Amino acid sequence: MTSSHKKNNVVSKEIMPVQGRDRVVIGWGFFNIWVGMAVIIATFGIGGNGIDSMSLWGVAGAIFIANLIIAVIGSLSGDIGIEHGLSFAAYMRAPFGIVGVHFPAITRGIVASIWFGIQTYLGAIAINALVAKMTGFDSWFLWYVIFAVVQIINTALGIKAIDRFAIVAAPSIIVISFWLLFKMSGMAESKGIDVWTYQGVAHTTNWFLVMVANMGFWAALAIDIPNITRYVKTTKGEKNWVRRNWNSLWPHLTALPFVQTFMGVIGAASVLGTGNWNPIEVIQGTASGWQYVILLLMIVLAQWSTNTAANLIPAALTYVNAGAVIRLPMVAGIILAGVVGTIVQPWAILNQLFTFLGYYGAVLSAVAGIIVCDYYIIRRRRLNVKELYEEHGQFRYDGGWNLAGLIAWIIGGGLALYFMKYMYLVGFPVGLISYYVLMKGWYLGRHKQAELESNHSDEFLGTTAGRDWEIPYEDKGVISDSTIALN
Repeated sequence: MTSSHKKNNVVSKEIMPVQGRDRVVIGWGFFNIWVGMAVIIATFGIGGNGIDSMSLWGVAGAIFIANLIIAVIGSLSGDIGIEHGLSFAAYMRAPFGIVGVHFPAITRGIVASIWFGIQTYLGAIAINALVAKMTGFDSWFLWYVIFAVVQIINTALGIKAIDRFAIVAAPSIIVISFWLLFKMSGMAESKGIDVWTYQGVAHTTNWFLVMVANMGFWAALAIDIPNITRYVKTTKGEKNWVRRNWNSLWPHLTALPFVQTFMGVIGAASVLGTGNWNPIEVIQGTASGWQYVILLLMIVLAQWSTNTAANLIPAALTYVNAGAVIRLPMVAGIILAGVVGTIVQPWAILNQLFTFLGYYGAVLSAVAGIIVCDYYIIRRRRLNVKELYEEHGQFRYDGGWNLAGLIAWIIGGGLALYFMKYMYLVGFPVGLISYYVLMKGWYLGRHKQAELESNHSDEFLGTTAGRDWEIPYEDKGVISDSTIALN
């Protein structure tokens, strides 16, 4: 047992690289998880806001293209989990430093926590409406607490529990979504409107702006998807990128674009049929009996399935990473995510949801560019993983800060905020280019990186080289060379 490990404050078992034996999610399992994550009620609003200015097919095309681009970016960043078994926060020590990482990581964690609160609130008011109609008991906050606790427990049970839940939730959500579309189309038809041939003539928005707005929805998850892909099954020793990432790639390219587009189409049809982009609010005011039960199931499953994988896990892992000095356990991180998501009063944020989405999408778009640049262009997927868990290793940079990463984030994120209408299309390339110029022209001359000095040797590859990364950690006074995965 070395003294360096005794004093190491950046090692925590929950953020260790996941090894091959703990990668339990198959391609269909990841597809189901993505279906659950992709059903965000706010997407109804994107479709609803666009239909006045274009056709349903135009709305669908804008949403599909936006999410296809995000799916590609998510697949690229997902290789960090596939190749090295790393979480988002652990990897981010490379482009931001072991201290600097906490700024972008905690930013993402807080955003995920807020989303958890919003989604939980939507589920709680649906449950409360049903219970109030049946019994007269009215307390949405009580149902908020109960629903939050249930989701936290489900997430704390690990990736296997999330995977099993998705098997039930995904097909249920898809079936109920078809029912919603049929219902909204029928309402439009009763007003003499054919949703499939309708052409909006207003000039409130356009195809390009609808596309860019939808990209902001997934700015966060596209960069921290390694939190999930590190549990996806892969083939050790597979050198072909597509084959190695296949169980991550095809769910990315199918579930996200198609499901998000479907949700937007439902929102557009709802506007044409009722004047309200949210079909759930419409049916809540008109449905009864079995229709109301179906609606409740849709709301609860949609919020639940999104929260576990897309919000609680990412938020918890950023808090665990920041709390490595006190060995903050994963369960505590999950609970903290729930608490943070509640104290920000998500019911108030919901009224400004699209403004909220725009700001955080802009800020995090630059981080996506920095990640792609660091991982693919500068390091060529090679990574000195063991040094990520050393306080005074190569990722110490300047007192724990990678100034190139932080400056690139400020430049890219700042310009994305300034050009808000084009946020992702500005933040991503500016973040990427700024980081490349700063690292190549300045920072790498001051801080040598072993994987670069080795001429990108395969000794810094994980899955491609048939390697699992073993990181020593101290647990209750015992040094172990095993990693413990969340399972």
